[in-house]
Amino acid sequence: MNAKEMKSKKPAELKETLTELLKTQFDLRMARGNGQLTKTNVLREVRRDIARAKTIIKQKELELNNAGNK
Repeated sequence: MNAKEMKSKKPAELKETLTELLKTQFDLRMARGNGQLTKTNVLREVRRDIARAKTIIKQKELELNNAGNK
């Protein structure tokens, strides 16, 4: 998922996406530990998607706080 798609989502949807990504990351880590993971680049992509989601969630929270302070 790219940043444009994530920015168009609402904060609640982003948190759901983040939860799904964390579950996926856990499953991939377990598969890697068992030697079943063949595409190791997927783990890196999921990790970066998690970082994107957290960043966008934080940005939206800051926007709401700044709008409320004005």
